Amino acid sequence: MRTGQVPGASCSGFPGRIPDMNTMMDSPRSDVGRWGGNPWQPPATPSPEPEPDRRSRGGSRSFWARCCGCCSCRSGADDDGGPDPHGDRSSGSRGRGSSSGRRRPRPRDSDSRGGGVNAAGDGTIREGMLVVTGVDLLSSRSDENRREHHTDEFEYDELILRRGQAFHMVLFLSRPYESSDSVTLELHIGNNPEVGKGTHVIIPVGKRGSGGWKAQVTKSSGQNLNLRVHTSPNAIIGKFQFTVRTRSEAGEFLLPFDAHNEIYILFNPWCPEDIVYVDHEDWRQEYVLNESGRIYYGTEAQIGERTWNYGQFDHGVLDACLYILDRRGMPYGGRGDPVSVSRVISAMVNSLDDNGVLIGNWSGDYSRGTNPSAWVGSVEILLSYLRTGYSVPYGQCWVFAGVTTTVLRCLGLATRTVTNFNSAHDTDTSLTMDIYFDENMKPLEHLNHDSVWNFHVWNDCWMKRPDLPSGFDGWQVVDATPQETSSGIFCCGPCSVESIKNGLVYMKYDTPFIFAEVNSDKVYWQRQDDGSFKIVYVEEKAIGTLIITKAIGSNMRDNITHIYKHPEGSEAERKAVETAAAHGSKPNVYATRDSAEDVAIQVEAQDAVMGQDLTICVVLTNRGSSRRTVKLHLYLSVTFYTGVTGSVFKESKKEVVLAPGASDRVTMPVAYKEYQPHLVDQGSMLLNVSGHVKENGQVLAKQHTFRLRTPDLSLTLLGAAVVGQECEVQIVFKNPLPVTLTSVIFRLEGSGLQRPKILNVGDIGGNETVTLRQTFVPVRPGPRQLIASLDSPQLSQVHGVIQVDVAPASGGGGVFSDAGDNSRSGETIPMASRGGA
Repeated sequence: MRTGQVPGASCSGFPGRIPDMNTMMDSPRSDVGRWGGNPWQPPATPSPEPEPDRRSRGGSRSFWARCCGCCSCRSGADDDGGPDPHGDRSSGSRGRGSSSGRRRPRPRDSDSRGGGVNAAGDGTIREGMLVVTGVDLLSSRSDENRREHHTDEFEYDELILRRGQAFHMVLFLSRPYESSDSVTLELHIGNNPEVGKGTHVIIPVGKRGSGGWKAQVTKSSGQNLNLRVHTSPNAIIGKFQFTVRTRSEAGEFLLPFDAHNEIYILFNPWCPEDIVYVDHEDWRQEYVLNESGRIYYGTEAQIGERTWNYGQFDHGVLDACLYILDRRGMPYGGRGDPVSVSRVISAMVNSLDDNGVLIGNWSGDYSRGTNPSAWVGSVEILLSYLRTGYSVPYGQCWVFAGVTTTVLRCLGLATRTVTNFNSAHDTDTSLTMDIYFDENMKPLEHLNHDSVWNFHVWNDCWMKRPDLPSGFDGWQVVDATPQETSSGIFCCGPCSVESIKNGLVYMKYDTPFIFAEVNSDKVYWQRQDDGSFKIVYVEEKAIGTLIITKAIGSNMRDNITHIYKHPEGSEAERKAVETAAAHGSKPNVYATRDSAEDVAIQVEAQDAVMGQDLTICVVLTNRGSSRRTVKLHLYLSVTFYTGVTGSVFKESKKEVVLAPGASDRVTMPVAYKEYQPHLVDQGSMLLNVSGHVKENGQVLAKQHTFRLRTPDLSLTLLGAAVVGQECEVQIVFKNPLPVTLTSVIFRLEGSGLQRPKILNVGDIGGNETVTLRQTFVPVRPGPRQLIASLDSPQLSQVHGVIQVDVAPASGGGGVFSDAGDNSRSGETIPMASRGGA
């Protein structure tokens, strides 16, 4: 069950109250997670988040005792946790080399093996022993293993497999293999590998191993032994050490571990026996293999979209994803369960409780980190976390969701990024959004703890749910944005979309909170003369009005509202809402509602552009047969996208007389100079409209949010793109504001094209047009996305993208290099040209 931390949305590490920023920035975090006993100390990184309330953490119980019922009985003697995350985090990142050719196995000198042992353990190699002199795991990108396992895009030389699927290897022996010889393959993961936990896998060649593992000889030629190995569809995911044990009449030999022979195993949505199986190839191509996508924001009437570089195959990202599990201290024995893995990821992508990946910040002050709107992808964030172990400043919902998509796709889960418009944040588990007004219908902000976010971004991932009754497989919601606690931890999901649709809020995990986000009603309460409150209006179609994601195979939007909720106003939808509300803290809320309205209200807002004047229009319609007199009030304020509003900076009052069947329009002009001093992130504004019908006492209430549109960056490719050859891109931007943009920063990133790069370009004058050019060297062929963003204290949420079709190099394949990785610091870039308005 989720419990509230603080109401509303905020400017801190989670969307709640606004803390004292100076106190926050100067106080290092004391919660260092599982590894608190180590000499490593929490970073003095910018961290505007408040210290989590220890009372909500369930005493001294571990994360697993509080968050995962199956692990609540884990004893202190269980040493199945991850490795110390502050040790070597770059394992498996030895340099990317060239993928065009196979890495040659290294033959072993039988007199200098060191780790090779016989049965007596004295290291003596006796004549006739079957000695393994080398191993070829056929791990290069061009080899059959990587291609058949759909891992050939990973910028790694190691063998990367998907569980439940066979792969091939070659053993190089000291003599020909004989039928009397015994060969056993072994895989180890964790500090204390055990067969019973799946952390020590024993695979006898020619015999069936346990749990679906087996190995067969496909060819024996001279001193080479070719094997086909079948992995278990329930295998633990992670990086395994690999060794070979042989036994013959002359004795036993054990091949020592070699870092070059480590094997990554991932979830497998191509395997019908894996519970993450997806039975649509186009889905797998989109939700597992696509390295970029679209994230939607804004309002339902003014949808903005931006391209996000997921970059799940970039070098180092897979190690960062596994490091996240290690940092949480997740038991290796639980890493084969996608329900547990996705729940841990939802906790670890935010920094609350556990010093996870991203620090949340909704304050508008990002001077000690990166403005969330400036990020263009996940790679820079994840590599920084892997490299330093420090949480990265800063993120908001779309950044948390973008990083979560990267991590889950990288680990093999089909995942998509989902935007819910008019997303409710229910703080009191009433499953309704309650808005309070005074006697004159002016909002009472000190009572309005519930909030409606203009949009909220989370994730869907696909899996079966063996922990739930039948009928709840398929898409599961995972939300890494830290809003409310779940079992004392800031995490959310996985939650079956089917349970959300039908209001089954008793299903785990976190169904009540997510249901309220998409399908609660907005309830308007008016204060009466005696101080009590009365429901004056229930808006049934105000929450979860549109839920969208990127379409499969294109950049179009896919409206998926229907999988989350029944049609608005239908009997099934009303039943779902009232069923859910019956399990909330106000089960009888619908018994007190009033009805009967014959005056309708609608708000129209032009396509407003940042830096320009705008006009708001309210349309009143009399649908009755008698004249109606309406006393109308309009209150305009700026708002964060989380629904937290500033003070009213403009208001208007007017009395309107409507003849039967007639309509009238009330306009409110707003000049740039009026709203400019009050602007906050994303340029959103909230219009509160309230009114009273004199003749019948009808109360009118409406909230309308709109945003000021920002310009796009224009990207143009100057010449053909070929793997390994320098290419140039031109970026053009026009400042839409009459004021100077200071300390302007561009970001440039694209998987297979450009490692994350930061460009400092200085100031850009009011209404000025600037052009800059940048070179990059593609490292992988095929269609790619090059993404750019601009950020300054005066203007954010500016971005652009261009598709780059990269031709293969003459020799084929790709060329991987760490050169040009500028993700840690920026360079100052002179402008190619400047122009006026």
